[in-house]
Amino acid sequence: MGDLRVAAIASLTPLEELDREPFLVDIRGQQAMCARWAADKGYVVTRQLLLYRMRPDHYGLWVDVEAGLVDAFVVPNERVLDRALASVPAFYAECERRGVPVETVGTDEPLYDATSKARVHRRLSMPTAGYDGC
Repeated sequence: MGDLRVAAIASLTPLEELDREPFLVDIRGQQAMCARWAADKGYVVTRQLLLYRMRPDHYGLWVDVEAGLVDAFVVPNERVLDRALASVPAFYAECERRGVPVETVGTDEPLYDATSKARVHRRLSMPTAGYDGC
């Protein structure tokens, strides 16, 4: 069998929460953490999901699973999952019912200083101005 295909879940958190919750706002950082974890395991990230309080039975979560494009979900940590989904227990129950594992990266969240917060702010506040996120 080929590589395990995973959907990386990131939470959409308003930019206004950057000072209090920088990792939850930094969707790129969340996705990068999942991608590193997947690469270390020999898995392939086939989908990147950006969610905020999504219902666990929402079609958007399961369309790629049903199409055979996703074998498992990966999330940086429980805090991200709690923000991304309306009900984490219901999501785990739905995953169990469908036979889809959920993996948690579980490494420490990166530390954010004023410079890194400014980069996240610039990237998220200027997406239509041609800023490429570098």
